[in-house]
Amino acid sequence: MESPEGKPIIYTMENKPIATCAGDQNVFTALYQTLARELPREPMEWRRSYGRPPKMIHLEANFVQFKEELLPSEGNKALLTFPFLHIYWTDCCDTEVYKSSVKDDITKWQNILKNYNTVDWLIVLVDSDAKKKNKTNILPRTSIVDKIRSDFCNKQSDRCVVLSDPLKESSRSQESWNAFLNKLRTLLLMSFTKNLGKFEDDMRTLREKRTEPGWSFCEYFMVQEELAFVFEMLQQYEDALVQYDELDALFTQYVVNFGAGDGAKWLKSFCQPVRSWNGLILRKPIDMEKRDLIQKNGASLLDLRSYLFSRQCTLLIFLQRPWEVTQRALELLHNCVQELRLLEVSVPLGALDCWVFLSCLEVLQRIEGCCDRAQLESNSSHTVGLWTYATEKLKSLGYLCGLASENGPNSEDLNRTVDLLAGLGEERPETASSLQSPYKILKEALSSVETFEKHYLQQSCAAMEMYKTIGRLRSARLIGKSLAEFYMRKGDPQKAETFLQDALKIYLAEGWALPVTHTRKQLAECQKQLGQTENYLQTSSLLASDVNLTEEERKHFCQEILNFANCQDDNQVQKIILGMSTFAQLKELHFEPSSAVVHVGGILNIELSLFSHMPVAVLLENIVASVHFSIEKSNFRKATEWQGKQRKVSLGSNGIIHFQSDPPIGSPCQSNMPSLELYEMYDKSPSDNSLNSTGVICKNVHLLLRRQESVSSIEMPSAISVEDGAQSLRANNTLLQPGLNKIVFSTQAKDPGLYTLRQLVATVGRVQFVLPHIYPIVQYEIYSQEPNLKVEPLNDNLLAGIAQRVKFTLFTGHYTIRNGDALQLSNADSLIILCSAKYVATILANTGEKIKDSTLMVQSSEKVTSITLPLASAYHIVEFELEVMCHIPSSIPKSESERLTNGELYRKTKERHNPELCMVSLDQKISIDCPWSIYSTIIALTFYIPFKVKHSLLSAGKRKYIQVCLQNMSDVSFNLSDPQLKEIMKYPNVNLISMNQENQQQIFSKQNVFYLWELKWSKELPSCLQCQLSVMFSPSSDEDEPNSLKPYTHDFIMENIYTLYTIKAEIYPSLGSEHCRTGCLCSLEVSIMRIAELLETDRDEALTESDGLCTTKLMYEVVDNSSNWAVCGKSSGVISMPVAARAIHKVHMEVMPLFAGNLPFPTVRIFKYLPHHSIHMAQPDTDSLIENDTLSIDKSLDEQADSSSIRSRTSTHSASSEHKGLPMPRLQPFSIGQVFNSSAGMQVLVVPSKDDHVLEVNVT
Repeated sequence: MESPEGKPIIYTMENKPIATCAGDQNVFTALYQTLARELPREPMEWRRSYGRPPKMIHLEANFVQFKEELLPSEGNKALLTFPFLHIYWTDCCDTEVYKSSVKDDITKWQNILKNYNTVDWLIVLVDSDAKKKNKTNILPRTSIVDKIRSDFCNKQSDRCVVLSDPLKESSRSQESWNAFLNKLRTLLLMSFTKNLGKFEDDMRTLREKRTEPGWSFCEYFMVQEELAFVFEMLQQYEDALVQYDELDALFTQYVVNFGAGDGAKWLKSFCQPVRSWNGLILRKPIDMEKRDLIQKNGASLLDLRSYLFSRQCTLLIFLQRPWEVTQRALELLHNCVQELRLLEVSVPLGALDCWVFLSCLEVLQRIEGCCDRAQLESNSSHTVGLWTYATEKLKSLGYLCGLASENGPNSEDLNRTVDLLAGLGEERPETASSLQSPYKILKEALSSVETFEKHYLQQSCAAMEMYKTIGRLRSARLIGKSLAEFYMRKGDPQKAETFLQDALKIYLAEGWALPVTHTRKQLAECQKQLGQTENYLQTSSLLASDVNLTEEERKHFCQEILNFANCQDDNQVQKIILGMSTFAQLKELHFEPSSAVVHVGGILNIELSLFSHMPVAVLLENIVASVHFSIEKSNFRKATEWQGKQRKVSLGSNGIIHFQSDPPIGSPCQSNMPSLELYEMYDKSPSDNSLNSTGVICKNVHLLLRRQESVSSIEMPSAISVEDGAQSLRANNTLLQPGLNKIVFSTQAKDPGLYTLRQLVATVGRVQFVLPHIYPIVQYEIYSQEPNLKVEPLNDNLLAGIAQRVKFTLFTGHYTIRNGDALQLSNADSLIILCSAKYVATILANTGEKIKDSTLMVQSSEKVTSITLPLASAYHIVEFELEVMCHIPSSIPKSESERLTNGELYRKTKERHNPELCMVSLDQKISIDCPWSIYSTIIALTFYIPFKVKHSLLSAGKRKYIQVCLQNMSDVSFNLSDPQLKEIMKYPNVNLISMNQENQQQIFSKQNVFYLWELKWSKELPSCLQCQLSVMFSPSSDEDEPNSLKPYTHDFIMENIYTLYTIKAEIYPSLGSEHCRTGCLCSLEVSIMRIAELLETDRDEALTESDGLCTTKLMYEVVDNSSNWAVCGKSSGVISMPVAARAIHKVHMEVMPLFAGNLPFPTVRIFKYLPHHSIHMAQPDTDSLIENDTLSIDKSLDEQADSSSIRSRTSTHSASSEHKGLPMPRLQPFSIGQVFNSSAGMQVLVVPSKDDHVLEVNVT
């Protein structure tokens, strides 16, 4: 928009501070050029009042001849014409001349200044050597200066300066010039600051009177603008801009108050009707025409705003901030429209649009005039708003003047166009030479339909390209939507559709509901005109379900669909397929039965909950659910599988499947939008931590406002096809009411397999609404089941020895139980099926619903038990319970790691243990012959023995006792009676005497009962004794039933019963003491006595025979695990013990009690000491393995045993480890009944030692 002559000229203010010159004008004229050039060269620091920051300015001055008329009169506030400094020039060097004329002239000059209260003056004496040469008798220069200072500068001697040889090039002249210029700048700045401050005070006083009657904004405007001119004169454009901004804010506040009912009287002058709308004028620094109107109170609102903005624009360009001009211009134009409404200013129709359009182009051309093309392209984000606003106003003018209609303007439109062009007036001279001035563009655009379309499309495309360049795609689509409206008015829907589709895509992607509705209505009209039937019906379906429309509008679009559906057209046979999501929504689906599993021949009901989005009731010819059928690898399912599935579904969701409430196709998409992340923000002072401000900040604004890239076609879904399937569910003539509807499909199961619901199709005349995919996947199953028998215990564990109830569940499947059908159970020796007349069978439907009860007949023979089944149809369930009892075997296998307390080990046996209950299990298998199969069914039942028995051998000298511990490992309580212990193999000299008093007692769960028998014999005891425990037991719950006691037997073997050795220990106090004392050594005597003669058990590799005397080697050990004693001397050793009755070996050692009180004796143990060359060695138990690890010694220990000192178990182990490579002797422990320690449990009294304290006192 540049003129052909070049860029517009930017005019600047030429005003400068005025300084008057009196005296010899020839002297001043000779020095003027140098003075004007040198004065602004050096900057001066300008310090202002009210704490405003200092600034560096370059002072210039407008030197004019002194006249009394230039001096301001009282009340004159003009600063631009105010003389800030008065200078008197003279080059007098003759005293006589000074006295005769110069003195009087200076006196007269100062008197005039005093009359006007002016104190800012300066006298300059020019000293020239050339002039001195023409005078023969002159006084020195200092004499003239002194006289002037004495006559006029008594108190201000610095007001008189001397300028020496100013026209010469010398150092003296330069110094003189510098001093003069500094003085001149200082005085000029002081005067300027003083008078400017006084002017600001007066202006402030005037502003404070704005509430008084008669106050005029225009008068105040001229005063503050005078201050702005002064700042601009000093090139302080920022301060000048502040003055105009303050005027702008003050006027805006008055307009807002007027709109609120608080109007000032002076505003009435701005409420006059608008008669001219020629736009902004920005090509002049000062629009004097509008300034004069303001000064005379004759300006309209648009005149004031235009002038004020033109001044702001000029200053912003001086500040090189052109992009702020565009921002302010856009705000100004919008604010002016609102202010005209608030002030109720009469504006001709279309006048304001003309003013805004011209103003937008004027601002844009003004910015183009001061920026190059590269700057404009890189800063298009600042100008695109003005382009868009201008385009909107041009469109509004085109609609107003009939230029955008299909038939063109009428006579009324032409008259309106003439009136609008008349209001523009004549084109301004500064734009008359420009071919693309705003005035010419508007006049040309309103001249014809073609030129309007040309300019409107040019501006619209330019604005769209700018928006796309800066990434504001939403705004570009908004302009495109405006273009679509234009094309629709022009009768060209083909071009409009593209713009509407583009706008709709982005609105849908970003979830703008109301713009989507508005755009979709326009698109529907466009599609209707283009004859796009399917697209129009799809859009109408969306609009009929849109809650943002009124009820009447929704009914209209719904009726459009119904009219087409019911229209009979022989030419069109194929139906129109639309998406169902806009028509209705599938909410939930309910299966009956709830498991969605039915047998062949059964009835399956499917209830759909369909929510209709239509505003009126719609009659569906039919609604069809297409079904996909798939055959499983096995057509027959196990009863446990489908029954388990049935339970799971019925208990979990009651056969109801809920569908996600997805928005309809083409509805605003909100699911992928992230949620707002709002956080509180506090701004606190760093000094005292006080709160300055608070607010809310969104941390994910970059995610919420980002543009969606590569938006797919959301409005037009992909092609939907109706599947042609042989299997389908159908409901005819269904009336679909607005809101929730229930539709039931019913089908009879035929072929077994898996059925999947694929599509849902609702037919209304020639229109089909299709739900292409049903998700989540909905399936139902038709099965054909083989008969199946399931046997399971009623309790968690079946207990052996007592009657237990077992549940039989028979799934008939496709088999029908006829009269005489029975189950044949083969009897086992250890498992008995108890016959009773109380057995009842329950017949259930496959859904679990009870049908009837029937008496069950059970007949038992020696080998077979027959169970006659009740009559039952196919796919039913027959349940009944039987009582069974498993006998407990007398010999119960033990685990290989279990050991008796007398040291005997059980051999390995195959067994099963329940690790949780620690009960021995017994597996029992039942063979069942079923009438529907030629094969036998094997059923395995696991029984658990409720008792566990432990036995031990107790010794008291030569007397022996057998203790039996009976443990109840089950959760059932039992009654026990008649405990007996018998020998399996009878010995005539052995007798078992019961020590048990009570004949009957009760044992609870997890409790123990102990029984005791004394073992007596008359001759030598056998090497082993085989015993059998027999106890009568019954559950505590069967006390009322007689003859309910059942025997429980347990066999066990006792070996190594006879006592071979007795150990006796004695502790004696030290000599002279009555009792043992702590810390004092005591004597420990250990006596080991052989009880029996040589037995078969003694014949091992440790036995030696010499001269008819048999001896064996024993190792003794004295330990104290309770740390009550310290064993001194030898604590272990190997002895040679004669194998003869009453043979005694004594060992002496010293022990020291560590604590006082009754202390138990140290523990004394003996072992068989077997040489290393022994081949046979009994397998040691766990304890013996531990002993071998800690007490094994080699041959050297045999010789050193008697001389060993105090040796701990650890040191012995260390010695053993040192001889790891040598053959080691072994230690074999005795069985618990072979050694009797008579000192076990004995205690000895230990008294504390004496504690005498001696106090030594020295007295001097």
